[in-house]
Amino acid sequence: MSPTGKAAAASETLRGGPRRRRVRTPGGGRGVPLPLLVPALIGVAFLTVPLVALLVRAPWRGMPEQLTGAAVWQALQLSLVCATAATAVSLVLGVPLAWLLARVEFPGRGLVRALVTLPLVLPPVVGGVALLMALGRNGVVGKWLDAWFGITLPFTTAGVVVAEAFVAMPFLVISVEGTLRAADPRYEEAATTLGASRFTAFRRVTLPLIAPGVAAGAVLAWARALGEFGATITFAGNFPGRTQTMPLAVYLALQSDPEAAIALSLVLLAVSVAVLAGLRDRWMATG
Repeated sequence: MSPTGKAAAASETLRGGPRRRRVRTPGGGRGVPLPLLVPALIGVAFLTVPLVALLVRAPWRGMPEQLTGAAVWQALQLSLVCATAATAVSLVLGVPLAWLLARVEFPGRGLVRALVTLPLVLPPVVGGVALLMALGRNGVVGKWLDAWFGITLPFTTAGVVVAEAFVAMPFLVISVEGTLRAADPRYEEAATTLGASRFTAFRRVTLPLIAPGVAAGAVLAWARALGEFGATITFAGNFPGRTQTMPLAVYLALQSDPEAAIALSLVLLAVSVAVLAGLRDRWMATG
């Protein structure tokens, strides 16, 4: 062996032996094990086949007639109005609550956060029962509302808004709190050192910084309110034109007019797809 070859061999020995040529496979050099691929494909089919079946069985020719019917239009209009009102309530109450949880240290903050997020995992029917116990005519708070102000919330349109806000507000609070924690608090501190009050700093500095998070949380809350069923039917009932929202109309139509139920379901599906499309940069971005 020549001196050059001996030097190369010694160099390879010091580096741990000769380099092995890598063979690239599709997917960034990683093969897909069959025990993982098969369940993954089954999972995709499990989640997508029902949606595809809904599209296949949809009465496309009669869709305009179904969606322009009096009962369907009432449910659609009521759902849009109530979901928008519930989102407004969530914004007014939820944004300050998110700021409190993100910026202020106080005893029991963890417990408050747990209670705020509880409606996310609480069965909606249980939430409706809890609202009845609190705001019903004989509820803990409702009896005073009725006696002092003559306000009755159950089985009214306002009750629909309350039920939807109860289940939708946690989505907004979580989104806004996460955005606040990611924002640099030094901007607020700089504003306060220049003489601005805490509220002025929040309104003029913090709120513009977290506006994308607020918008994302509002969209999620609106979509959740639009699709609310359990708490609404328990607390507000199912009265056409007054408390019958789109999910309730789907449930009722499925028993007598399946085509109308499919048409309303497609509207809700379209709204869900639009929400995902609008939030794709926030929820579906990959590194």
